[in-house]
Amino acid sequence: MAHSFDTDTEAEGLIDYVDASPTPFHACEQAALRLTAEGFTEVDERAPWPTAPGRHYLVRGGSLIAWDTTGAHGSGAGPAAGFRVVGAHTDSPNLRVKPNPDHSRAGWQLLGIEPYGGLILSSWLDRDLGLAGRVAVRGREGVESRTFHGRDALLRVAQLAIHLDRTQNEALSLNKQAHMEPLWGVGDEPGDFVGYLAEQVGVDREDVLSWDVMTHPIQPSTRLGRARELIAAPRLDNLATSYAGVRALLDAVATEPAHVPVLVLFDHEEIGSTSERGATSTLLPSVLERIVIAGGGTRDDYWRALAATVIASGDMGHATHPNYAERHEPMHQIRVNGGPVLKVNTNLRYATDSIGAAAFRMACEQAGVPMQTFVTRSDLPCGSTVGPVTSSLTGATTVDFGAAALSMHSTRELMGAEDPAMYAGALSAFLAPA
Repeated sequence: MAHSFDTDTEAEGLIDYVDASPTPFHACEQAALRLTAEGFTEVDERAPWPTAPGRHYLVRGGSLIAWDTTGAHGSGAGPAAGFRVVGAHTDSPNLRVKPNPDHSRAGWQLLGIEPYGGLILSSWLDRDLGLAGRVAVRGREGVESRTFHGRDALLRVAQLAIHLDRTQNEALSLNKQAHMEPLWGVGDEPGDFVGYLAEQVGVDREDVLSWDVMTHPIQPSTRLGRARELIAAPRLDNLATSYAGVRALLDAVATEPAHVPVLVLFDHEEIGSTSERGATSTLLPSVLERIVIAGGGTRDDYWRALAATVIASGDMGHATHPNYAERHEPMHQIRVNGGPVLKVNTNLRYATDSIGAAAFRMACEQAGVPMQTFVTRSDLPCGSTVGPVTSSLTGATTVDFGAAALSMHSTRELMGAEDPAMYAGALSAFLAPA
């Protein structure tokens, strides 16, 4: 049985999603729009939980959880029915604006920034950058939150000319404090960042209280390659998985599976997940428990449901780089357009064990897509993602997977144009196994 996702449709859909999602807040807004269009309704965490079977989602800042109980609770499987969970994250490394950002130097207006996550600093040099994010403003009934997406070229982190440092092609060294501040105007007086934010969200300057604002490259995502077989885009890590997860959930719920399919998109993965909406928070366990209780279940039913749960934690994986092939495990070469990537690490930097691996392999077989297996070289450190955290908080069988990419954590990453469709197909089969 082959999946029904069209290659070109999913490639273009991913491009549209990425370009509309410069921040985690926008990524959740875009996911919510797609869910709402297919009959999902938003839940307020502060309100009583809906008890009737249905399709729902909630948004907490840059995190989102969506689920469907129409199959499990509506068909008599009971509140102890297990969950099938696909997880991803919405944040990406970037440059974020400091609380007091405005200053000037040598006739230039500069904006104070702080690097977020493990970004490749050099990839931010000489890029046309915009600003986007969330602004907390004074409203009639207290604090209100508003998002904005600045699409104009506004900032630039200017590189030093080769004439002034002829060693930089051999050993470029960038100081995060001294060398990464973007310029955004000319003048001896500092610019007016607060005034800019007020214009963006439509309030008076004095009503801007605080912000979560970050830079983003404004160059649109695109297909490239002789046969347009590649996608070049920012934030593929990990919006490619977020997009595939949304598409998979919408496809899977049509079958009304006997368990509860769940999609969770976490913020703050790139900085350790320790926040009120990160993977180490109570966000996912509390939502799963409330789903069980709303279905008439008990605390014991909740633990029974977790025992029957399988979680697939998705993040991008490293394709074998042709110019640095020696940095990869020789017996586990990974190709773009080669299908989803199972991630394995014996020290559990990835949560995959044999049971989880088998569940993911069967999903790929059901979807009719190839599966690859990634292992880091034994003499190199292994990265991690939210899989181990999610597994330890829930006690559920968990598997880590991804899609192959080059230039991870660069301002512009590269993946195969065929992979989004295979990715979504495999995840749909995982959420609704035959």
